[in-house]
Amino acid sequence: MHNAPKPNIDELPTKAQLRRSTILAGIGAAVIAVTVYLPAEYAIDPTGIGRVIGLTEMGEIKVQLAAEAEADRLLDEQRATQQPSPDQTSSVLDSVMGLLIGTAHAQEAQETWTDTVTFTLEPGDTAEIKLTMAAGDVAEYAWTAEGGRVNFDLHAHSGGESIDYERGSGATDGEGSIEAPFAGDHGWFWRNRDSTPINMTINVRGEYSAVVETY
Repeated sequence: MHNAPKPNIDELPTKAQLRRSTILAGIGAAVIAVTVYLPAEYAIDPTGIGRVIGLTEMGEIKVQLAAEAEADRLLDEQRATQQPSPDQTSSVLDSVMGLLIGTAHAQEAQETWTDTVTFTLEPGDTAEIKLTMAAGDVAEYAWTAEGGRVNFDLHAHSGGESIDYERGSGATDGEGSIEAPFAGDHGWFWRNRDSTPINMTINVRGEYSAVVETY
């Protein structure tokens, strides 16, 4: 058997060196957490570095997907545990009638819209439709989803600024206006959480310089 050489006590780190290494490691971990982990996982970016290198947007998408999944889970639980009541049946009929009326209204007003975007969202697919707007611009919109329900996030972010206008899940139509507090691309992130293809129609008009479509 070979005996391992006994370490020289002078070569071992001192308590002060160990303490300093521990402090430096802790500082390094904190820096990584603040500049990388929090922006990428939770869209929390106190330094602004995550937004510059694109990690904050990744975190925003993760947070949004988690919220959508939780909303879908709660909706599925509600459907599984509750029998339709007369009020619920009336609500479904109201939703169907609202969709039909909204679609008819959109068709009647077609000539008044500046731009119309149509596309099909396959199950699980996503899309983004944005309006390039200057600060103070106002644009109106009306959209419909035929064949299923969509989850959406109406938001904007540019130059370190961001805003959430509206979020929804299990929606079939919507209308309103966007007033841009800062210059950038303002619009929707769409996701099809249903099992059937959904035909999307988005009508827009007002103050904007371009429509940006990302599928």
